Amino acid sequence: MGNIEDIVDSLENKISKVLHKLELLKQANLKLNKELEISKAKISTQKQEISDWEEKYKALKMANSMLGSDDNKRETRLKINALIRDIDHCIAQLSD
Repeated sequence: MGNIEDIVDSLENKISKVLHKLELLKQANLKLNKELEISKAKISTQKQEISDWEEKYKALKMANSMLGSDDNKRETRLKINALIRDIDHCIAQLSD
């Protein structure tokens, strides 16, 4: 009978250790899930910031091309020509 009791005690110890490890893993999993959510929120915020900066860059590029910087002379000419065409079109509609 002593042999069976030893086996049962050994099984209880092993089950206790497994349950303890399971609890530790659950806690680690919860911690990792929280970190994942925080990281997802940061990524979302950073994507929005990137989008905002891209819009600002486009606006700045447009402003520079309208000012006639040396780098954008061709773009400036094209934009001026487009504006002139729009103005001519408006004048034509007003004169009708």
